[in-house]
Amino acid sequence: MTRFWVCIAGAGFFLALLVLHSRFCASRLPPHLHLAFKISWRAEEILYRLDVDWPKYSEYFTGATFCVAVDSLNGLVYVGQRGDNIPKVLVFTEDGYFLRSWNYTVDTPHGIFAASTPQEKSVWITDVGSGFYGHTIKKYNSFGDLVQVLGTPGKKGTGLNPLQFDNPAELHVDDTGDIYIVDGDGGLNNRLIKLSQDFMILWLRGENGTGPAKFNIPHSVTVDSTGRVWVADRGNKRLQVFDKDTGDWLGEWKNCFSEEGPSAVRFTPDGKYVVVAQLNLSRLLILAAPPVGNIGDCFVVSTIQLADQVSPHLLEVSRETGAVYVAEIGAKQVQKYIPVNRFLHNLPKVIFAWTLLNVFISMLVILVFHLFSLD
Repeated sequence: MTRFWVCIAGAGFFLALLVLHSRFCASRLPPHLHLAFKISWRAEEILYRLDVDWPKYSEYFTGATFCVAVDSLNGLVYVGQRGDNIPKVLVFTEDGYFLRSWNYTVDTPHGIFAASTPQEKSVWITDVGSGFYGHTIKKYNSFGDLVQVLGTPGKKGTGLNPLQFDNPAELHVDDTGDIYIVDGDGGLNNRLIKLSQDFMILWLRGENGTGPAKFNIPHSVTVDSTGRVWVADRGNKRLQVFDKDTGDWLGEWKNCFSEEGPSAVRFTPDGKYVVVAQLNLSRLLILAAPPVGNIGDCFVVSTIQLADQVSPHLLEVSRETGAVYVAEIGAKQVQKYIPVNRFLHNLPKVIFAWTLLNVFISMLVILVFHLFSLD
């Protein structure tokens, strides 16, 4: 009889280990490696919280905020907004203090990217306006002085020599100076273009369609630390992935976007997560980043549900702090989400789990001691 109770205690001990593993380990694994056993208190992690003090004064938002960029090297945040007789670009500190604004040669901003180095502060803007400066991608210094124009100002098109755009959605400039452009947001083109730092076309992928390396509204682009280019293929409800050097198609993620396609895509500085915005659902998805050489399947680690009709359009992640800045065209604001302190957040669960483990160990020790005392 005693041996029976020892077996029961051992089974309970093993069950406790399964509970602890499911709660603290399984959520970080891809779905095909998850244990079948799961507990019900919560499947998702809480990774971010809203910074209610950013910005310090929200009255500077006077239009529809379409895009945001972070210059982590210099601690600056750039916001692109649309509207009549308002500044099109606002500049804040990462702490939320307003610095300045400018409106020179910007018609209708769609995407914005900060590509600063120790030698140069630069801001790139995709302009989808129909005026004299529209259908271009422009480079500015941090004070709004125009430095470079890509495309044919005021003329949309599909040409490559000279280069033309039609509603260019967004761009990414990597540390080597190479430029990745998604063109366009509902226009003539559905393509991904890589330019060298001297603006020569290195490769081009895409046309309108649903197959591999085809697009339906390519809306956002970023490059991860392993040399893969990620494109938010919004109309096709998927993320597509390409090799940075060759442009070869590497795979796609579709299973996370059955309700709505992604409108923005970024990686966290540690490379663990992919942050995605879904415009009409007013939702942010935090996805587990894939390992090197394996795209695999999409797996949602956490969600941030925003208020109805907030409409997150594009977003950016600070390389320095990991904070997520979200440009919300419905709410006409930019909000900042900061990573939670994971240890403090999980401390009550750790205490509970440790207590549970100790209870089972104590039961096991008592029963084993009782068994040997009978012998």
